[in-house]
Amino acid sequence: MRLIWSIFWAFLLSCMTVYVVNSMDGLAFNMTQAVVLTIVFTVAVVLLGEGALAEDKE
Repeated sequence: MRLIWSIFWAFLLSCMTVYVVNSMDGLAFNMTQAVVLTIVFTVAVVLLGEGALAEDKE
């Protein structure tokens, strides 16, 4: 369930980021950029959540 919410929020944040940056450059919204950024955000969140920032249970 955490992965689904991570993908959902990563998609929303990437769409917002792509929209704002492309609007400042005077370009149209590009869904491909949003999907690629979603993948990058999701991988970063999963790696940080499961590896680098995970608490030791010992």
